[in-house]
Amino acid sequence: MAGLNEEGQWIVLMGLLVAIGMFFLALIINQSALVGQTTAESVLEFPKSDIRDLRSEMDDLVGVLRPLSSGTQSTVLNVVRDDISALSLARKNAVVDFSLTGPEDVAGVLYYRTEFHYNNGVTAYDETAYF
Repeated sequence: MAGLNEEGQWIVLMGLLVAIGMFFLALIINQSALVGQTTAESVLEFPKSDIRDLRSEMDDLVGVLRPLSSGTQSTVLNVVRDDISALSLARKNAVVDFSLTGPEDVAGVLYYRTEFHYNNGVTAYDETAYF
């Protein structure tokens, strides 16, 4: 076996290892681009301004309801709930519902517990907040 040149085998083996390494790097780069695109699309589709507007309306509604009597509160609450549900469905194709209970004494301060639900067919969001 004297006289065989074994250096050529090492070159072929190193070339194979480099090719496998490049294949895995290309696979990782391809997957990271797909994950980034999916995440960006999810962030863009989330209706954060709609939900923020709904929270703002709930805060304003609690401010209006505080000085009213309980009978008047339920009447105003039902009218506002129907209006917000109809507007959300007509303008954003979103189903919005909320309930308001209270006031509850939390650490000496009276808060209204608000549970609201938002669903536009793509995003469903539920939250409980105290105003």
